Amino acid sequence: MRTLIAFPVLILAVILQSAVISRITLLAGCADLMLVILAAWALQTDIDASWQWAFLGGILVSFVSRMPWLVVLGGYLGTVTLAHLLRGRLWQAPVLAMFGVIFVGTMFMNVGAYVVLQFLSYSLTLNDALGLIVLPSLLLNLLFALPVYAIMRDLAHWVYPAQEVE
Repeated sequence: MRTLIAFPVLILAVILQSAVISRITLLAGCADLMLVILAAWALQTDIDASWQWAFLGGILVSFVSRMPWLVVLGGYLGTVTLAHLLRGRLWQAPVLAMFGVIFVGTMFMNVGAYVVLQFLSYSLTLNDALGLIVLPSLLLNLLFALPVYAIMRDLAHWVYPAQEVE
C-alpha cells in the first residue's frame, strides 16, 4: 500500500520536469528532476520500494521524452543500484552520498544518451556533449540535490513512520 504513493509523486515530478524544470537551462543542459528524486528516495534508510519507483519513473519519463526507453530505464535503475550500494555502508553522511549518486547517475545517463544518439547518426562531438550538455546538466542536478533530498526525507518519514520502542 505504501508503494502507491509513488504514482502521484512521480507523475507530479514528470509534469514539473516537462513543464518547468526543462525550461531552466544552462547552456544546452537541463536538470533531470526524476533522477534526483529517485536518488534521494533510494538513499533513505527505511525504504524498500525504490526499485518500483525507478521502474515507474523510467516508464513515465520514456513517455514524455524522445530518448529510447531502455536508456532512461537503465539509467534510473543504475542510479538506484548505486544508491543502494552507498546507502549507510560506505558513507555515513547522506548528503555526500547524494552528491556522489547524482554525479555518477548523471554521467551514466548522459553517456548512455550520447552513445544512442551517435548510433542514431546525430552529429555531436564528444567535446560539445561534455561542455554544453553533460557538465551544465550535472551542475543543475547538484543544485536541485539538497532541496529534493530534504523533501524526499520528509516524505519518507511520513510514509514510513518510525516504530515506537516500548
